[in-house]
Amino acid sequence: MVGPKYVKPSVPTAPAYKETPPDAYKESGTWQVAQPADAAKRGEWWKVFGDAELNVLEPQVAANNQDLKAADARFREARALIRFNHASLYPTVATQPFAGGLRESTNRPYFNVSSAQGNGVGDIVLPVDLSYEIDVWGRVRRTVSAAREEAQASAGDRQTVLLSLQAELAFDYFEARSADAQEKLLNDTVKYYEEAFRITTNRFEGGVAPKSDVDQARTQLEAAKVSARDITLQRAQFEHAIAVLLGEPPASFTLSDAPLDARPPAIPPGLPSELLERRPDIAAAERRVAEANDRIGIARAAFYPTISLNGAVGIEATSFANLFNPASLLWAIGPTVSQTIFDAGRRASVSEQANASYDETVANYRQTTLTAFQQVEDNLVALRVLQQEAENQHQATMAAQSAEQIFNNRYVGGLDTYLQVVIAQTAALNNERNDIDIMRRQMDASVLLIKALGGGWNVTDLPKL
Repeated sequence: MVGPKYVKPSVPTAPAYKETPPDAYKESGTWQVAQPADAAKRGEWWKVFGDAELNVLEPQVAANNQDLKAADARFREARALIRFNHASLYPTVATQPFAGGLRESTNRPYFNVSSAQGNGVGDIVLPVDLSYEIDVWGRVRRTVSAAREEAQASAGDRQTVLLSLQAELAFDYFEARSADAQEKLLNDTVKYYEEAFRITTNRFEGGVAPKSDVDQARTQLEAAKVSARDITLQRAQFEHAIAVLLGEPPASFTLSDAPLDARPPAIPPGLPSELLERRPDIAAAERRVAEANDRIGIARAAFYPTISLNGAVGIEATSFANLFNPASLLWAIGPTVSQTIFDAGRRASVSEQANASYDETVANYRQTTLTAFQQVEDNLVALRVLQQEAENQHQATMAAQSAEQIFNNRYVGGLDTYLQVVIAQTAALNNERNDIDIMRRQMDASVLLIKALGGGWNVTDLPKL
């Protein structure tokens, strides 16, 4: 076959990830180089979160999501194109039977009028034609190979879509659970503020507290109600998003309330070199490089002559009476060689285009790998920093709650104004909400890290077409 032999392009890699694992993983001994038995490398990667409802929802994405069904259809289309191109490796056999008559006009120019009698003739032909292009230069084989590589790339695209949808579902799920936790906190806060408003009102009516204390208590209460309603809106939107991911109309899907209360799982990232085998988008990009390499060979084959073998066999007669007479047999066979002598640079332009397309796919492949490394590093550092933030935030929340209790007692004892209570309550609520938000961000970063590592996929999962 003419054209270059395919060599997988090199990509810039590092021996290890720059970001260090979270301290908690080191202390527990769970952070280690990925092994084949690691749960995080398996297809059902969401089970590492230990959430029963998430385990029920995730398989429904593969069964019902419409974006995934579209990706499935594109893969089937690409697979059918393999069979279409593979057929060119075999001869084409066709037949075109004909039965008819012909009588020439006696008024046509230069016609011998004396031979007008019996001018009409009949013709019956039952042919079988054969045509076959001998693939001397590998054009047809490379076309089949390119179709096969595109089908594998489509399979990688399909897996990328599935992984993205599964990760999006997990992401939205933890966002909804975080909203549940925020909503519970705010609803409890509203009840607490209602009690504070009642106490302040009683103190005002008893002449112990000024009217400003009542106004401040009411402001706190109404602001908490606004925040609670805003969280309700966000939670509903995440529930609707989950319904669409599952292929259901939002009106027919309901996600039960369950406040987020979980720790991110330990996820071993393995080595950067392993990422090239784990990511379906990297595999798809590499397959398209191989396809572009075949396109170069196809373009070069156009500079060489096309050799075809043509043949025909059949019977022909003037009537059905003598159609099957041995003398009615006809046949023809012979090779055909065709070569373009001059095309004003058309083939050279196509070849140049194929080479440029190859360079483009190589650049896309390398950029895809660099982006993958970036995503892993981003989420590794996010998990490490968020772990530290969670510890600091927990201490801040405890201090804020203690301060709130002290200022509330001082207010009841008449030692402080209600403004101090309001400031302490606001600080405590903000810190409690930050606690939940950091937990949400930790779970989101865990999902995104698993997605960046390719879920449970491996390049060996590409179909052998």
